Order: sequence, then C-alpha cells, then structure tokens
Amino acid sequence: MATAEFGRAVRRWRDRVPPESAGLPVGGQRRAPGLRREELAMLAGISVDYVTRLEQGRASHPSAQVVEALARALRLSGDERAHLFRLAGLATPGPDTVPAHITPSVRHMLDRLAGTPVAVYDASWTLLVANPPYAALMGDPSGWRGNERNGVWRHFAGPGSRARYTPEARGRFEAAVVADLRAAAARYPADRRLRRLVAELRASSERFAELWESGAVGRQEAARKTIDHPQVGPVSLDCDVLTVAGSDLRIMIYTAEPGTEDAERLALLTVLGTQTLVG
Repeated sequence: MATAEFGRAVRRWRDRVPPESAGLPVGGQRRAPGLRREELAMLAGISVDYVTRLEQGRASHPSAQVVEALARALRLSGDERAHLFRLAGLATPGPDTVPAHITPSVRHMLDRLAGTPVAVYDASWTLLVANPPYAALMGDPSGWRGNERNGVWRHFAGPGSRARYTPEARGRFEAAVVADLRAAAARYPADRRLRRLVAELRASSERFAELWESGAVGRQEAARKTIDHPQVGPVSLDCDVLTVAGSDLRIMIYTAEPGTEDAERLALLTVLGTQTLVG
C-alpha cells in the first residue's frame, strides 16, 4: 500500500508542476499541464523507466538519494518532502547529514534569475540544480549520475570543467574546495555518502590526497573565470559563490560586464543552449 501511495503522490505532484517553472520549453501538445515523466526523470537524474515503475507501484524501496532528487524536482515544500520520505519508508534526513533540500526562497531566486547562469550545490559540492543558462555555459548536467554530479570529484578524478585556470588560480581553487569539503565532513560526520566520496577521492587522486592529508586551507572567493565554450569560444565572466544561511547551500552565479563582447557571447550561448534544448 505504501508503495502504491508513493507512486500516486509522485504522479499527483508531477501534474501540478508547470514545465516553464522548471526551465523547460512548453511547446508541443500536452495531455496534462504538468511535467511529463521524461521531464521529471531528467530533472531528478533518474531513468524514465524507473519513474514509470515508481508511479505504477512496481518499484519498491527507493533510496534516500532518489527520494531527495524527486522532492527537489517536484518542488515540494518541507512538509511534503517529509511525507514523501515517510511513504518511501525512510526517515527524513536529519541535521547530521548534508542538507539537499532547496528552500522556497532559493527557488524564487532561481526563477527571477532565468537569464543568468546559476547552479545550486550542497555543502559537499554536489550539484542539486542548474538553470538552462548554466547548462548552456558549462555543459548539460542532466545525464550526470553519482559522482559525476560532484564538482570536487569532476575536478580531481573526472573530466574537469570548461573553466580555464592559471597554475596559481588552480592551486588556490583546489586548496579552497578541499578545505571546504573537509569542513563539511566535520559538520556532517554521520553522512555516509560524504564519507564515501572522500574515500574515493583519496584513492583516485594523488593531488586530492596530498591536499587532504596536508590540511590545506583556503576559502571560496569571487573570481574572474574564463570558460572555453565549444561553440562561441572563450567567455570571461565574474563567478560569485553565495552561501545560504541555515541550509548550507552554495549558489554559483556567473555574470558578464554589460556592453562587453563577453556579455554578447554569454547571451549568444544562452540562446544556442535554449534552441538545443527545444530541439
């Protein structure tokens, strides 16, 4: 019964989310005003087949990560999120685990910055949500799974990013993110996913292990970054990282100086990215 009710709740909440509120194109015939299953799957980072099986009550025991991702994609309130966890037979994550719930105020801010590249990360630098301009600038993250969604892992053990660094800037960035991850591990010692991430990074990256064991210190600061975009070329932008008090979220925002060639390139790549998504 709980499995069936979980599926009914997901379907009910899916029907009420307008696609435009999630940054998705509205074109084409829609039988219902809400999200399609494939859109929910893309936003939550899970397969369409799994969403179908969950809604039909044919999949049981979804993980806490899947429930959290669904709650985020469905824009659930705190009470609704807790209810979804209960329907899944899980305890709502407590204060000893890395918060992954995006608060309504952060959602509202994302909606108001629809033309600016913005991404929201948790305290372990795992990507929670990225708006279409951010995806156009840095690459579409909708197909990323597991560690692929973690910025620290991508830098040290994965494919990296489109950001270009001088040796000095790279050193400062690496010290800052390792120090940030160490601080998160100290704040959330019971978070098994975070402990596993650190262990995998130490095993797969000599550079990360060196910085971790040396107690490297640093902090995230506003920086000027050059992004090597495959279609429009290099774009130099201001990158600011804001921390949300009370939820430990990190909001990364890229902006260009008005009237510059970089501003024109940012506007162009945003349009190109939007056209790709629509197509």
